[in-house]
Amino acid sequence: MSAAKKILMVLTSHDQLGNTEHKTGFWVEEFAAPYYVFLDGGAEITLASPNGGQPPIDPNSELPDFQTDATRRFDQDEAAKQQLASTHKLADVNASDYDAVFYPGGHGPLWDLTDNPQSIALLESFVAQNKPVAAVCHASAALLNVKQTDGQLLVKGKAATGFTNSEEAAVQLTEVVPFLLEDELKARGADYQAVADWNPFAIQDGLMITGQNPASSEMAAEKVLQHLA
Repeated sequence: MSAAKKILMVLTSHDQLGNTEHKTGFWVEEFAAPYYVFLDGGAEITLASPNGGQPPIDPNSELPDFQTDATRRFDQDEAAKQQLASTHKLADVNASDYDAVFYPGGHGPLWDLTDNPQSIALLESFVAQNKPVAAVCHASAALLNVKQTDGQLLVKGKAATGFTNSEEAAVQLTEVVPFLLEDELKARGADYQAVADWNPFAIQDGLMITGQNPASSEMAAEKVLQHLA
């Protein structure tokens, strides 16, 4: 019996949607779906966020329209809620303790995980150790400024995806977000790929695994487990 794989999940600590006075945070489905893929796959999961403690949940992601089997399971899972309420501080986690890292999305990461030096250093450490780094939806922003050991941007020349410009327009936040993720991935030389809005799509290129939108969370997590297998 091989030892359980150890997977780190990094969530946002940011709860303000620009200057709209609306709340944001992480999107429940993008946390819950991968969490249970990993848990059911026998992995040990550690949760972290920039500030530690309870990360903010995007209130919109708790609306009835956005509930899935995974979110309903999470609603009944006191152990998972307790774990989420006490995430480790990002500064206190070390890539060498884990086999892979996964960043759930929601709009929050655009603000606090894109230029975050601790997050960038952590991701660079995973890549340097030849371990997979995964992100879904807006969390692909966390990969934008990550460099490989040769100093080249991780996303440059690699197939990648994330929330599309048209999906951002559909949720009417094009003018609110600090940048459009699709545009920024392309600007850094990524081979940006996507399918029709709101459809599941995840892609792996080398150590980097990205998912397009909430519906892609499970698929991205499954790719992490396949890589580790």
